[in-house]
Amino acid sequence: MRLRPKPEHEALQLLRQNQETLEFKQRYKKRAGIEGTLSQGVRSFNLRRCRYIGFPKARLQNILSAVSINLFRFSQWLQNVALASTRTSAFSALAPSFV
Repeated sequence: MRLRPKPEHEALQLLRQNQETLEFKQRYKKRAGIEGTLSQGVRSFNLRRCRYIGFPKARLQNILSAVSINLFRFSQWLQNVALASTRTSAFSALAPSFV
């Protein structure tokens, strides 16, 4: 446990309250979508590795990787495959539901 100075604590509490607003949640949806795309690219399409040396070939690989992600997602959409649900942490699973 850490005790923060009062100004730092108040700023942190203000930011936490801001995270509960509808405007923040709408903006965060965009970031979550981008993070999901990057995660899928890294896990499924080996996005962090470049097979080629040189900018033109590496750029071509990046473009083809983006196209393959889009084609994969399009095929999943055509087949009505449900999107994966967000993972629930072990700690969150222990908490009682008040809703």
